[in-house]
Amino acid sequence: MGAYVAEVALRWSDMDAFGHVNHARTITLLEEARADLLFTEAEKQGLLGMAEGMVVARIVIDYHAPLMYAAKSLQVRMSVRELKAASFVIDYTAVAQEAVCTAETLMVPYDLRAGRPRRLTTDERDFLSEWRAEQLETGRA
Repeated sequence: MGAYVAEVALRWSDMDAFGHVNHARTITLLEEARADLLFTEAEKQGLLGMAEGMVVARIVIDYHAPLMYAAKSLQVRMSVRELKAASFVIDYTAVAQEAVCTAETLMVPYDLRAGRPRRLTTDERDFLSEWRAEQLETGRA
């Protein structure tokens, strides 16, 4: 299927003293987009377990241009890469007035009751496989 696209609204409070969206808020905007994929879209397809425990083990972000509040929203394209038994990577390209950043998160399913990582279920792997892409615009495979 390829990339999942989420539109995330910018808030006035996202701006910093320099007149653009603060770097930490940009990460929060990516988190909102990721939640749309892993929780909302997964639930629409009958998958409820992902919302019960999924943690970020690593995040890498490259900023390419300032994100200005005037853009009003951020379009985030996400694809799954490195789908393993107990982890996966999501690649992001975030665009407003232009490509503002690319990022990746290493995601780990987590059993909150047991307090430890768990393996992906077959249904979760199937869902995530829908969002695999051969290559994103960032050049990552």
